[in-house]
Amino acid sequence: MTRERAAAPRRLREMGPTSTETPGVARSCQHSFAKARSLAHARPSPPRRLCRRPLLGNQVTNVKPIPGRNCASSTPHPPRRAARSSSPAQRSRPLASCASPAAAMPGPSPGLRRGLLGLWAALGLGLLRLSAVAQEPFWADLQPRVALVERGGSLWLNCSTNCPRPERGGLETSLRRNGTQRGLRWLARQLVDIREPETQPVCFFRCARRTLQARGLIRTFQRPDRVELVPLPAWQPVGENFTLSCRVPGAGPRGSLTLTLLRGAQELIRRSFAGEPPRARGAVLTATVLARREDHRANFSCLAELDLRPQGLGLFENTSAPRELRTFALSPDPPRLAAPRLLEVGSERPVSCALDGLFPASEAGVYLALEDQRLSPDITLKGDALMATATATASAEQEGTRQLVCTVTLGGESRETRENVTVYSFPAPLLTLSEPNAPAGKTVTVICEGGARAVVALDGIPAAGPGQPAQLQLNATENDDRRGFFCDATLEVDGETLSKNQSAELRVLYAPRMDDSDCPGSWTWSEGPEQTLHCEARGNPSPSVHCARPDGGAVLALGLLGPVTRALAGTYRCTAANIQGEAVKDVTLTVEYAPALDSVGCPERLTWLEGTETSLSCVAHGVPPPTVSCVRSGEENIMEGLLLVAREHAGTYRCEATNARGSAAKNVVVTVEYGPRFEELSCPSNWTWVEGSGRLFSCEVDGRPEPSVQCIGSGGTSEGVPLPLALPEPSPRVPSIPSELPPGVYICNATNRHGSMVKTVSVSAESPPQMNESTCPSHQTWLEGAEATSLACAARGRPFPQVRCSREGVPQPQRLRVSREDAGTYRCLATNVHGTEARTVTVGVEYRPIVTELAASPSGGVRPGGNFTLTCRAEAWPPAQISWRAPPGALNIGLSSNNSTLSVASAMGSHGGEYECAATNAHGRHARRITVRVAGPWLWVAVGGAAGGAALLAAGAGLAFYVQSTACKKGEYNVQEAESSGEAVCLNGAGGSGGGTGVEGGTEAAGAAEAPAGGEVFAIQLTSA
Repeated sequence: MTRERAAAPRRLREMGPTSTETPGVARSCQHSFAKARSLAHARPSPPRRLCRRPLLGNQVTNVKPIPGRNCASSTPHPPRRAARSSSPAQRSRPLASCASPAAAMPGPSPGLRRGLLGLWAALGLGLLRLSAVAQEPFWADLQPRVALVERGGSLWLNCSTNCPRPERGGLETSLRRNGTQRGLRWLARQLVDIREPETQPVCFFRCARRTLQARGLIRTFQRPDRVELVPLPAWQPVGENFTLSCRVPGAGPRGSLTLTLLRGAQELIRRSFAGEPPRARGAVLTATVLARREDHRANFSCLAELDLRPQGLGLFENTSAPRELRTFALSPDPPRLAAPRLLEVGSERPVSCALDGLFPASEAGVYLALEDQRLSPDITLKGDALMATATATASAEQEGTRQLVCTVTLGGESRETRENVTVYSFPAPLLTLSEPNAPAGKTVTVICEGGARAVVALDGIPAAGPGQPAQLQLNATENDDRRGFFCDATLEVDGETLSKNQSAELRVLYAPRMDDSDCPGSWTWSEGPEQTLHCEARGNPSPSVHCARPDGGAVLALGLLGPVTRALAGTYRCTAANIQGEAVKDVTLTVEYAPALDSVGCPERLTWLEGTETSLSCVAHGVPPPTVSCVRSGEENIMEGLLLVAREHAGTYRCEATNARGSAAKNVVVTVEYGPRFEELSCPSNWTWVEGSGRLFSCEVDGRPEPSVQCIGSGGTSEGVPLPLALPEPSPRVPSIPSELPPGVYICNATNRHGSMVKTVSVSAESPPQMNESTCPSHQTWLEGAEATSLACAARGRPFPQVRCSREGVPQPQRLRVSREDAGTYRCLATNVHGTEARTVTVGVEYRPIVTELAASPSGGVRPGGNFTLTCRAEAWPPAQISWRAPPGALNIGLSSNNSTLSVASAMGSHGGEYECAATNAHGRHARRITVRVAGPWLWVAVGGAAGGAALLAAGAGLAFYVQSTACKKGEYNVQEAESSGEAVCLNGAGGSGGGTGVEGGTEAAGAAEAPAGGEVFAIQLTSA
């Protein structure tokens, strides 16, 4: 390969001007490579395919390609790195040659190859002739011509020429180099750490005393790695503008940059820097935005996009860290401060501070203080309004005029309000009694005192002056007990008069006293609700009161709430006592309660006997005594006095007892009893019992209590037989239903505790239709040909049922004689007034036997020693018995299980003759005959010889037609011909006396002579093989 590369320039020089390639074609190959390769490849790849250029005129076609040129790139490439090479030899080669076309596609055939070589030779001679008059132009090429590299990246540049023997060449650039690879007409150099925005490397070669140059352009880009959003103000007033500024230092080129300012995901402003100089780097975007309430706690950010997709690279994006904006609105009005004008030392008073128009109100700060004492307010928010409440407490050191301050702060601004508060000291007055608990007749002194600046008054009588006490003396009596004294003190503070008071009570000691106002002598309570017994006595100390029955019985719990019962009623003695003495009083307690009707005084049920005298009386309990009245339901008249009891007095009565505490009502059911009585409607004199109906005789007797009824037969078949009676509804017992009941006269006796009664009942018995196997057999048999009759079907029942039979699904024709079509299923209905009984009858028709088929198999010829079978089929009902009669001397005859088939194996002459098949049943016998003849071997030889001679003398088709037609006419069959032609000709019904061996048959009726003329003839020609 090295010698071929070195020889290539010499061959080009020898070819002269005519061997040069067209410059335009070479340039187009280079241009296609520049578009195919992406910019800023790290390293070039070695050449892979041969660069094919169009040839002009008679150019020489066997010129080797310039080393380093390929179809993917028209510039030479350095070899790949050692890491990609498969051997040291590959790493040492400076240039990989273009592969031949044969490496990329299948090789041509030898003939085509010889033709191509001849064509190449002709073109080479033409190129040699043109080389004397044509001269190739020389050029230098630099790839890539234009490259875009990330700042700090690297790039391989390929510098090449088509000069066959360049004197020298190189690559001029100010960029750093990392490695260089060379060839005869190419140079590859790697540039690293490319940071200049734009540089123009120059590729040059010295060729034929001329300098060939190619100039390129390398530009760098830098991703937007730093996107900075200028910090926002800590607080921004709502309605004022603020500035958003975004900086992207160093990113570029600027013309490919786009900056977007965002509020959350919302785009505020977007600017593209298209049209900026290519060397420009970095960008700044500034916007003025109006602050809104919605912007509070909103995140602002900046999105930078470097779009290098038009240059074959991607889209590079980066976003700044979000900046949070806090907006606020603060009302220009001062807070509203609500505080007391006066504040007493040691007291607690509420203060409040409110301000509207705050946003966000939750982030506002409140300072509330009394002079230098800071309060701890509770803050309440409602929309944009704020309310701060606290409790102010003053000490003695703060007495005088003090300032209460409220300051609201939001967003670095504040609003303040101040109020004056006067702190004062005003102790309560002092009221003293010389003896708070004084016995009656003792002198008591009362004194009222206040502070140094206060003016006091005792029971409205003022003291002599400020700081002076007020005094009172009295002689204690019973009426002074619990007397109250009032001490009032007044003080003037800051133009306002304040007052305080104090009270005290005098207790006078005396003996107990009881009167009707405190302990009534008579008490009346209602039973049920809880009550409290109050029996109080006056006295000091307070006396204790005790109430009990004089006989030492029950004790009343005074002053306690408890239920009132009837047992508390009675007279009690109440005693009141203290250290001064005691008092006694009798008290009567009456307990009233509503009426009550119990089962003793007013039973729920009363029983009267018809015809007796009685009265309806109910006794009720109650305090005060109740009045009782009874009224029948649905009536208004009150039952009073004696009554002559009749049945109409039975019913429900409502008795009501009434007093001042209420009323009570009760229902009393009165039952009137009487002896039994029969009624025709409820117990008829004549009754018909229907067998199987399940109905019983119903005999209901009127009487109270309900009578028991029993009916017994009297005379005849019913003598002593009990008549079952239907039970009244509802009844838990299930009555016994008789299967048979003798008719006759029955005597019914009804009895209760008030008497008995007798009635005569006549009972008749009937039954619905019934059919069974004895009266109407389910299977009946008729004989074909007999006289047609009706089905033997009868029914039992009273009255006597009528029976009708009809065939199911098929209309029954009227016939005089029985035929087989009469067989089938019939439905018989028996009907009387008590119902219908249905029964299904199956009719079978029997008939005499008839042999319907007697056949021999095979139906053709049978050789001696061959097999044949006779089949006999007969129609009969009941099924017929089959029997056979064979010729004398016929041996080895086999029969089937039902005798319907006779078979002979290895037929002999003794098997020839007449066979008879007879069918027999209970109604007759029928027979048919068939004749079988077995021929000797000489016949088969004669037939075979005749057939062979005939085949030699006559045409095959005509002779075969003549023999077949002749055989059919004579009732014969040629077995050999049937075997060869696959056809069989059955001669049933042909003439009975043809020449040759045949089989004859006839029929025989039961008891009749043979009749051969009416039979069938089967001819079987037996030939020997």
